[in-house]
Amino acid sequence: MTRRAPRPGREELEAARDKLVPDVAAEGLRVLFCGINPGLMSAATGHHFARPGNRFWPVLHASGFTPRLLRPDEERELLTYGLGITNVVERASAQAGELSAEEYREGGRQLARKVARLRPKWLAVVGVTAYRTAFGERAAQIGPQERMIGGARVWVLPNPSGLNAHWTPTAMAEEFSRLRKAALAQEAAEPEQGG
Repeated sequence: MTRRAPRPGREELEAARDKLVPDVAAEGLRVLFCGINPGLMSAATGHHFARPGNRFWPVLHASGFTPRLLRPDEERELLTYGLGITNVVERASAQAGELSAEEYREGGRQLARKVARLRPKWLAVVGVTAYRTAFGERAAQIGPQERMIGGARVWVLPNPSGLNAHWTPTAMAEEFSRLRKAALAQEAAEPEQGG
């Protein structure tokens, strides 16, 4: 039985401010999920989407991306499914509202370079406001985008934060599932690139 580390306390969370959480990434992924920025719980634990109440992991499973519900500390298992995680802005904060528009824009530029280097098939940005600000796409909506970033197709997903009351877990899972089906269809349509 795997023992989970105790939850960080208030002082540990505050000490995590501005820390970085390493990407879960590799070259040629099917989908690279991109959060807004790490929250303090993620920075304190070193794992993405670690705050209790964040719906990323349950929605990822409910949409069929993972065969079982993963915990944040199992995030590296995503690589075996051709999935990864990064962020628009790397530094941790208590709330995304603490980030400036310039941080988003600079994060967007850095993300485009990272995507060009890693070459995932899809970049899935979880948070339409973050996508709009980072890439100057004011009219962007949830769903597939016409724009490509770093050679990857782009899909904007709803923010899985428990604070996002506009989206139920079921509706969120349906949108994640739409992306999963599009990624599978793209793979089926592309002949293997041999070497």
